[in-house]
Amino acid sequence: MSEKRSETVIRRDRFSGGPARGFMSSLQADERIFAADLAVDRAHTLMLVEQEILSESEAGAILGALETVEADGHSALPDGEDVHEAIESAVIGHIGPDGGKMHTARSRNDEVAACIRYQLRADIIDAIEATIALREGLIETARKHVETTMPGYTHLQPAQPITVAHYLLSYEATVARDTARLVDAYDRTNQSPLGGAAFAGTPFDIDRERTAELLGFDGVMRNSMDSSSARDFLAETTAALATHATTLSGLAEDLIIFANKGFVDLADAYSSTSSIMPQKKNPDTLELTRAVAGDATGALTGLLTTLKGLPRAYNRDLQRAHGHTFEAIDVVSEATLIAAGAVTTASWNDEILADAAGDGFSTATGIADLLAMAGLPFRTAHEVVADAAEAAESTDSKVTAANLDAAAQKVLGESLYEYVTAESIEDALDPHQSVVSRDSQGGPAPTAVTETLEKAVDELQIAENALVDRTSSLAAATEMRMTEVQQYV
Repeated sequence: MSEKRSETVIRRDRFSGGPARGFMSSLQADERIFAADLAVDRAHTLMLVEQEILSESEAGAILGALETVEADGHSALPDGEDVHEAIESAVIGHIGPDGGKMHTARSRNDEVAACIRYQLRADIIDAIEATIALREGLIETARKHVETTMPGYTHLQPAQPITVAHYLLSYEATVARDTARLVDAYDRTNQSPLGGAAFAGTPFDIDRERTAELLGFDGVMRNSMDSSSARDFLAETTAALATHATTLSGLAEDLIIFANKGFVDLADAYSSTSSIMPQKKNPDTLELTRAVAGDATGALTGLLTTLKGLPRAYNRDLQRAHGHTFEAIDVVSEATLIAAGAVTTASWNDEILADAAGDGFSTATGIADLLAMAGLPFRTAHEVVADAAEAAESTDSKVTAANLDAAAQKVLGESLYEYVTAESIEDALDPHQSVVSRDSQGGPAPTAVTETLEKAVDELQIAENALVDRTSSLAAATEMRMTEVQQYV
């Protein structure tokens, strides 16, 4: 053995043992990207043989060994620092030293970046599907309750009557934006870093567009240093998940409160009972959904803290970055489906809702609006209604037309009926009629809600089409890649 060869072996031995090996290894955690690495290995090998960097026999042997590795599964891999090294070692174990040629013209740096992107985009699709399921549930339930009057709140105090449909569609609109953020994150994730090598490119005549095509990536990252080191796609995805988890938390909190008030009955499948109090029906699934916002926010904080201040190009800190995103996407996607199921199967108590819709003189704003539309300055109308509310509160009674007329005479020095009719006042005092009157675009009136529903359905179809396009593109790339592999195996 030459002196140079001996030094190489010694150097490898020097770094092959010690207590730090286990700390540095990500092999077990990498099970999630096992299939992704096999796909990346296949695409890279196919490109190498097409570029005549590998011979057909070498490529065939490598691709055949990868089939065996895949069949044996992650648990059969030899020990290694990570799944990438372990798969390469397994390939070499099957076909000998030529298995090491699979790593020609790449680094683990661009390889792992490609594997993370490959797996994450599939997970983002699952998350998008979950948001679409939630939107479908919200729309389906809203359609049944266009006319169902309920109390609306600000500061958790009775504010104005609305409808159940208007309430639910407020969340549908928010989840629609959450969907859009995830789609945007998908598109920026779905770019190929392969070919960036360690960070400074490679002298081999590689075809980066070809590996991107074989893996279903939409394009190639244009800078090799950015390709290998960038993890902003993780931050963007996790931020979108944390934002969506916050939406879920608000929805869950509302439904928990509404269940407490008797406004809504949750299905047994989304509830539990007490271990000691048999009469209890607890909204446990929604409480857990509410808590997921903490998990997602924690993941985002952990990720950004890991990435903060890293010098450019690859650092081993990045080994601990993507776990935050995968943990967040799992728990948020699951919570989204739970929320969808809870919404779809819940029963809204129409009579209780209608009775509560007028609590706290919730039609006050409607009466002030009525007076303003009759010509009074809104601030003066506000003073009249406030005076009537104060008088009714002092006698612990509901505001009536008589209260309002007395207040008008006090504030204006003339009767209320100089401005409006008795019938219009009675309508304005009625919660249902108050809702009907607010038919501006996006408002709670049945006519306005029906228009909102139509727009929500149209936007949902656009989101579903976008999902189908991206899913179909990935499936087509997988089919093409495996067809190409069979030419050599």
